[in-house]
Amino acid sequence: MRWFYFILLLTSSNCFAETSVEYYQNGIQHVLNGHHHKSGVLYEAKTPKQILHLATLDWPPYIGSNLCNKGWVYQFSIALLNSKGYSVYIEFLPWARAVRNVELGKADILMPEYFIEDTAPSDYVNGKTRRELLGLSNSFKGGEIAFLKRKGDKDRFTGNLKSLKGQKIGVVRGYQNTPEFDAMMDNNEFEIITSVDDLQLVQLLVAKRVDLIIGDPDVLKFSVYYSSLSKSEKNTLLSSIEKENTPLQYNPLYFAISKLTPNWLLVLEDINEGLYQFHNSGEIDRIINTTNTQCKP
Repeated sequence: MRWFYFILLLTSSNCFAETSVEYYQNGIQHVLNGHHHKSGVLYEAKTPKQILHLATLDWPPYIGSNLCNKGWVYQFSIALLNSKGYSVYIEFLPWARAVRNVELGKADILMPEYFIEDTAPSDYVNGKTRRELLGLSNSFKGGEIAFLKRKGDKDRFTGNLKSLKGQKIGVVRGYQNTPEFDAMMDNNEFEIITSVDDLQLVQLLVAKRVDLIIGDPDVLKFSVYYSSLSKSEKNTLLSSIEKENTPLQYNPLYFAISKLTPNWLLVLEDINEGLYQFHNSGEIDRIINTTNTQCKP
C-alpha cells in the first residue's frame, strides 16, 4: 500500500460529516449510514447487543477524519463490529488521549493498535501494565516500522538496536513501536524526544532536534501531505527526509479492548471471530481494494 494512493481528501472540513460503510456478509450487502452523536459518529445496528465506543486517531493513510471514506481501517472496523451485532460510536482523538480513555474505561476499544508487550507499563494507571488494562485481539493487516533520517545523512541503524544506544530519537507519545525498541526506550537506552503526532515528529527531524524518528514511513509521509501546511512547506519537509535502508519490522494491527467494558471477554471473542470470518471470506481485502480504488486521485 502506497501512501500517495490516498491523497484524495474529503472536501468538507466537518470531520463529523456522514460517511457510509458498506460490507458483505454471507453474500448479502449491508450499508450503514452514520449520524453525528456527541463528539463523533454513531452507526446503529438493527438489534444491538450493546453500543461500543471506539477511540481512534488521525493516522492516514489507514484512518483519518478527513480522508476519503475516512480510510480503510475505519470502514473495516465499523463493518466488522456491526457484522457481530454491535452499534458503533467512533470518535477521533489525539492518540495519547485515546489511549488514556480506553485504559481508564472511558471508551471501550482503542484502534488501530500495535502489539502490546506483557511488560509494557501504563502511563495512566500507576503500578499497572497496559495488558492488565487491555485485552488484545488477533491481528489484522498493518505496515512497516522503520527509522527515518534527514536526506543525505549516513544510516545509523545497522539492524541491531544496540547500534543506536545514546542516539536522540523522536517518537510519538503513547505509540507502541516494536517490543525490543520499546523495552530499550523504557530502560532509557536512547535519548527520547516525544511529539504529539506524526507531523510534529517529521518537523523535529528536519529541524535537527533529533537524529532519527521511528514509525510507519507511509504514515509519516502522508501526515505531511494531509496537514494544513502550505504546499512549499510540505515540499520542504518531504524532500528533507528519507527512510533508512534497514527496516525494523512489519507491524500488524490490533483492536485493544478495555477490561472495564461490560462483557469485554465476549466482545473480544466476537472481534476475533469476525476477524477470522472477514479474512476467510476475503472481505477485508475487498474493503481495502474498494477504498483504494474509490480514493485514487
